[in-house]
Amino acid sequence: MANDSRISVFSSENRANVAIYPLDVFVLTDLGTEQIRGGATALPPDALGLLVLMDGKATIGDLEQKAPHIPSQVLRDLVRALLAGAMVRAATVSETDGLDFSAYFSALGASPEPSAGAKASAGREAASGTPQLERSGYYVSIARRAVAAKSPRGGAKWKAFLVEDDPDVSRLVARLLAGEGFEVSVAANRHEVVAGLRQPLLPDVVILDVMLPDVNGFDILQKLKAHPALKAVPVIMLTADAARESVMRGLAGGADGYITKPFEREKLLGGVRAVLGLGG
Repeated sequence: MANDSRISVFSSENRANVAIYPLDVFVLTDLGTEQIRGGATALPPDALGLLVLMDGKATIGDLEQKAPHIPSQVLRDLVRALLAGAMVRAATVSETDGLDFSAYFSALGASPEPSAGAKASAGREAASGTPQLERSGYYVSIARRAVAAKSPRGGAKWKAFLVEDDPDVSRLVARLLAGEGFEVSVAANRHEVVAGLRQPLLPDVVILDVMLPDVNGFDILQKLKAHPALKAVPVIMLTADAARESVMRGLAGGADGYITKPFEREKLLGGVRAVLGLGG
């Protein structure tokens, strides 16, 4: 992979701008342990409380459930501050570069159910930040806006990686994105997903179907958000799976957007702009 794709998600270069998701797991560093066991600390009470809750490891969703008095955005900002102070670090499947994507994705099985805390966190996020909640009980369009505007990884043109097995939908989405200036690559099955992710430059955004012929999109999402190099790539689920439980599962698993088919052109393009921090 190119060097810029190997920067740790929570490195000093970008930890202030990365999204934090309900399933993200954090652990204490030696400095963090010293803050809660050293007998003296200058940390404010809420930050110190989060360190105590993270002693061992904890997901953001579990932290929100255990510290309901701290608003979600404030809690995430506190975690960013603790990361910046090197008191906690992100727990990842691997903290080394050069993972073989074929081996990494070959272990795909059914992804575990999100914890109660992660589910509750996703529910609060969707309910509070999404005006498109339908009376019929599911969300038609959700997109988390990026913490800060991003720039194309290649320096010139945005790259989108579309995972979609329906050729008609694939051609339509590719045409829409190309019309917005994106370079689009497409995958329709697990083998093509693996091949696409092994390209020298990572995509700027992934648009991911759920129901694929040989792999489940939620399992791909889990792998993407657990991988140190891929974690920061925003993912929008674009799927006919409109069940409320599926929407919640996608958000809890780290999806930056969830758009149901059939979709409106502007819903999709607006979602892509949002997760990249672009205006309009």
